[in-house]
Amino acid sequence: MSKNLPQTSRSLPIALLRARERVMGPIRGVLTDAGVTEQQWRVLRVLQEEGPQEPTQIAERACLLLPSLTRILKKLEDSKLIMRRPDTKDRRRQIVEISENGLQIIDANLAEMLELAEHTRSLLGAEQHEKLLDLLVELHQLEG
Repeated sequence: MSKNLPQTSRSLPIALLRARERVMGPIRGVLTDAGVTEQQWRVLRVLQEEGPQEPTQIAERACLLLPSLTRILKKLEDSKLIMRRPDTKDRRRQIVEISENGLQIIDANLAEMLELAEHTRSLLGAEQHEKLLDLLVELHQLEG
């Protein structure tokens, strides 16, 4: 056993996973009731927030691998939650857009999602919550 490894209680990867599970646990229940997966929700939120875009951009913004996104987009399209169309400038590329049904899924669950987010924020305190978000953004932006 290496003495250089931090204990799991002080391991950044494990701490991030534990924190993710703490935050996502209640959210999963809401999404299950809404009939969408976490990944599908992220795609819908990205499209709702940022508008129509190419799959590569969606994958990056929703933290998904492109092959996974391809399957997710197919399911979302089959469920009529998104629409795909060829790019007007380059017919080989496609543009993905959230549909009215997709917007309705977000609208129907928005209040509960905001309530869950506020609960986490109140548990941490507003200042700590903002500090945590700032640190996570900083970590994401590190080159390395």
